[in-house]
Amino acid sequence: MIEEIRGYLGMPSALDETALPAAASFDEFCRHNLSPNIKHSTRDICSLSRITLETIGRGAQLGIEECQHQFRMSRWNCSTQQDDHRVFGKVLGISSREKAFVHAISAAGVAYSITRACSKGELTECGCDSNIRSKQTRGRWQWGGCSEDISYGTQFSRDFVDLGEEITSPQGLMNLHNNEAGRRTLRSNAELTCKCHGVSGSCQLQVCWRRLKPFRSIGEELLQRYDGATQVHASLGRGRPKLKPVTRDVKRPGKKDLVYIEDSPDYCQEDTSLGILGTTGRACNATSYGLDGCRLLCCGRGYITKVREVSEKCNCKFVWCCEVKCEKCRVKKVEHFCK
Repeated sequence: MIEEIRGYLGMPSALDETALPAAASFDEFCRHNLSPNIKHSTRDICSLSRITLETIGRGAQLGIEECQHQFRMSRWNCSTQQDDHRVFGKVLGISSREKAFVHAISAAGVAYSITRACSKGELTECGCDSNIRSKQTRGRWQWGGCSEDISYGTQFSRDFVDLGEEITSPQGLMNLHNNEAGRRTLRSNAELTCKCHGVSGSCQLQVCWRRLKPFRSIGEELLQRYDGATQVHASLGRGRPKLKPVTRDVKRPGKKDLVYIEDSPDYCQEDTSLGILGTTGRACNATSYGLDGCRLLCCGRGYITKVREVSEKCNCKFVWCCEVKCEKCRVKKVEHFCK
């Protein structure tokens, strides 16, 4: 049931196999499903305020949009399925490195959204980080302003996103590891922001506070970890199962590293059963040897070139005061598309 609620909000864990609730609204869903026999975790989620649920939804959407930006020129471009209750289709049913990235960026997105909402005063149960003011600065600055409570945001993400994951299953361990990797990446992307105070622009007193960097920096770092993700398997020895690299001479992944269990499917060809669109018709760069190049993106099938005329602004001039006037020019635009 908790997976269905997360699916309703767009959370990645619900995209594997579970369906959306049939209720027309979240309120109706909770009203019809809050019986004494329902799991305690579900009652907790349904007790959240509307603004908290909206904040979670914004965080999930933030993760989806960042995923699509980072993979915009890859064979799998993080495409969503409009006619499927699973946001990414069934492709996340495979424990691949793409699933690892989606879990990490989504867990980070929820933590980011909650943290930012706290500092803006949008949520009543949290606010600024008061504990950071006890940290010594050795006189280099004074704490002031509103330091974002990243600890609260990451803990909320942990409590919400990690619910329902089985710590005894390989997939559950993988999801939990990647969720935490996303949150740890978010924590490492906090920066000190300062403002000077003094006479005539001097900096006699520097007041600083801590805030998160733009979410783009988190996506960029997680993409690097996606490229270096480690394939693992679950070691079911004594005690709690652990994830270990498939190859023995590979270093055990750290807590910020991404891990995956299964190889990725073939994203070159369309596969409706998994929701894979393939790369036919995708725009590519004929002069690039990177992922966006026609050679790689088109999977060796070749590409077609189209030339069309478009209208663009040209011969722009600044007119005193204060306007920029441009002419309209017809130019030929060369585009390449995968066969």
